[in-house]
Amino acid sequence: MLWTVLGIFALAGISPLMIKRLGDRAGWLLALGPLAVLAYWIFHWPDVTGGQMVQTLPWAESLGVELALVGDGLAGAMSMLISGIGALIVIYASGYLHGDPRLGKFYSYLFIFMGAMLGMVISDNLITLFVFWEMTSVSSYLLIGFNHKKLDNRDAALKALLVTGGGGLALLAGIIMLGFIGTSLGLSFGEALRVSTLIDHAEGIQGHSLFAPMLILVLLGCFTKSAQFPFHFWLPTAMAGPTPVSAYLHSATMVKAGVFLLGRMHPVLGNNTLWIAVVTTVGAMTMLVGAVLAVGQRDMKGILAYTTISVLGTLVMLLGVGTDRAIEAAVAFLFAHGLYKAALFMAAGNVDHATGTRDVTQLSGLRRLMPWTAAAALIAALSKAGAPPMFGYLGKKLLLEAKLNIEMLSLYLTAAAVIANICMVAVALLLVLKPFWGELRETPRKAHELPLSMNLGPMLLAGLGLFVGLIPKAFDETLGEAMASSIRGEPLEMKLKLLFGLSIESLIVVGLSFGALGLGYLLYRFLRPGPTFWAPLRQMGQLGPNRGYQVLMAGLLKFAAGHTRLVQSGFLRRYLMVVVSVFALAAGPLAYVAFGNGRDVSTFGVVKMHELLLVLLVISGAVYGVLSRSRLAAVAAIGGSGIGLAVLFAVYGSVDLAITQLMVETLMVVILVMVLLRLPQLTKTSKLAHRGRDLLIAAAGGTTVTLMVLATATVEMPASVSAYYLNNAAPEAFGRNVVNVILVDFRALDTLGEIVVVAVAGIGVASLIWLSHGRRTAAPPRRKRKPSAAPPQTQTGGDA
Repeated sequence: MLWTVLGIFALAGISPLMIKRLGDRAGWLLALGPLAVLAYWIFHWPDVTGGQMVQTLPWAESLGVELALVGDGLAGAMSMLISGIGALIVIYASGYLHGDPRLGKFYSYLFIFMGAMLGMVISDNLITLFVFWEMTSVSSYLLIGFNHKKLDNRDAALKALLVTGGGGLALLAGIIMLGFIGTSLGLSFGEALRVSTLIDHAEGIQGHSLFAPMLILVLLGCFTKSAQFPFHFWLPTAMAGPTPVSAYLHSATMVKAGVFLLGRMHPVLGNNTLWIAVVTTVGAMTMLVGAVLAVGQRDMKGILAYTTISVLGTLVMLLGVGTDRAIEAAVAFLFAHGLYKAALFMAAGNVDHATGTRDVTQLSGLRRLMPWTAAAALIAALSKAGAPPMFGYLGKKLLLEAKLNIEMLSLYLTAAAVIANICMVAVALLLVLKPFWGELRETPRKAHELPLSMNLGPMLLAGLGLFVGLIPKAFDETLGEAMASSIRGEPLEMKLKLLFGLSIESLIVVGLSFGALGLGYLLYRFLRPGPTFWAPLRQMGQLGPNRGYQVLMAGLLKFAAGHTRLVQSGFLRRYLMVVVSVFALAAGPLAYVAFGNGRDVSTFGVVKMHELLLVLLVISGAVYGVLSRSRLAAVAAIGGSGIGLAVLFAVYGSVDLAITQLMVETLMVVILVMVLLRLPQLTKTSKLAHRGRDLLIAAAGGTTVTLMVLATATVEMPASVSAYYLNNAAPEAFGRNVVNVILVDFRALDTLGEIVVVAVAGIGVASLIWLSHGRRTAAPPRRKRKPSAAPPQTQTGGDA
């Protein structure tokens, strides 16, 4: 399984080279990568249903984190959806972005996203899953903002990143709490490896006192990713990205990530009152909000975006209900939506590419010039509307059956589903009848049929939806049952039927289905007036949560500007004051508590005379440096303090540290003297009040460091630590100076980092010297001027 993910990531690296060599034709070759992943899962499907697809690799074992991969029904089916539609999107992008010099970069972003999605759905460790989860957010940011020169694209990408990234932080906190409560980070395949997983502790997890906050955090991550109310506002603006991005990320893959995680977590966190109440309520509200707002749209991608929100709400609501029938309906709806929505997005992209507009009020009669696109859009729209014999009709039947079987809430949820379906029918007709039927109208570009690369995807996906509708067993006895069983946590039999029975429930379901179709057609007739007729409903999408986001971002920018003016003053003395103050306030109390819990200071031993003299030398140098009115004298005094510290290090046996300290102090004194000789004489010092404030801050910082050092000295390290270094210094590192061995070998990376810092600083100094020398040699000779009679400038110390 791992090679499928790594192979897709490899394509992200080589795709720009292939585009450079082969041009747009490379898209067909690159599509072989996702097709190979699809073939892998088809070939190994017997192993998936047999529960034998398990793979683990060590990672951070001390933290309980491993690269655990599982190929159960949910992971395998989602991988097929991701790779199958992904292959068609790769081909579609070669035609849609034909001639674009950034096509190679686009494919890199796309394959990074595809690999991240594949890694996420097969991850069986929560931390591994989260890593891929965040990778999808970052790569989707790059894809949405692909046309980064446009402000709208940049804003849309940032909005999507902030909303989903914020939810990701909540999810991480929930995952950590869940791992703490459940004493495991594994999800599902514990029986195969004979280890304990979260499913084994589901009852204890749901009875824990931290279950409620943990569940809310996990749900926040899922809701933001799947654009649930009130976080739905980022999805319509994300339509600013290219059509291949919308067709892939916002119909079949990324927005399904939250739904996937809800399904994966269902055996562990589902089937309790809090889960049912929150997930069902949020899903139902999202279903209605998305469907109603879709009615007011006139942009084809805007319509598809809001209907996607509605379908995502439906899926979340079904997983919240959690009954067998609801899970079956969610599985069917998830796959049906992936097929018809990707086809409709690509059809909308074809229309935009061929005519120069996506506004349905400006389009008509395109079926004569774009017959293949019109046929694909019609078949996909029928599935979207839930018309027989389409796959979408089977999903709608299961949806209504699932809601009719719910106690207490069946009437309300069924009514909400019917209202949403009426809106879906209306906008499905609006997407197809208005642009493709009627009298041909003039468009910004002369309409024409598009190449095979842009029609292959819509035709195949729409045809597959029709095929499953006519032969339901092709889905329910293969992918459907495996997915539903994985979500349920136990075997679940699934039966999809195109024809209906004669039971009361079947008749009600069929009556509601066809009634929604009829009412949807009537609503479509009311949608036909001009673009201003439904303007108030269309503007509602810009209010509420979206307006709140805009106010929040504006306030954040104002706060940042004010904070910058206050803190980033440009004076080094103020930066030091802030750093030392914060350090003293944050670490001072902790250092005091740690020192108070340690040994008595009297146990440190008697201070000897030479030690006392060295300490007085250090203190005297520091005090004289503060009181001196001469910069050179202050530098010399502080250098004397540093030399006194070096001697103290030598007295206590740290000769190497003493040599380093002596070298640094000597170098600093020399450099500072060279710089200060060029500065004017100091004639004015800080005010008394400022010096008093600085004295208090310095005393607080120094006291904090002193307490920390004393508290550290009270810690008794285990003898085994010292013995380890003493016993292994010579045989393993070939050195008898244990301190040097620790620095160079046992702490090699730390020392290497310090060396790199020194090297970078040296390169910087050398560059400045070289640039300065170059300016002096290139500068023209100056004319000599007579000495000026102006008095010498003076420099004040300000508030330092």
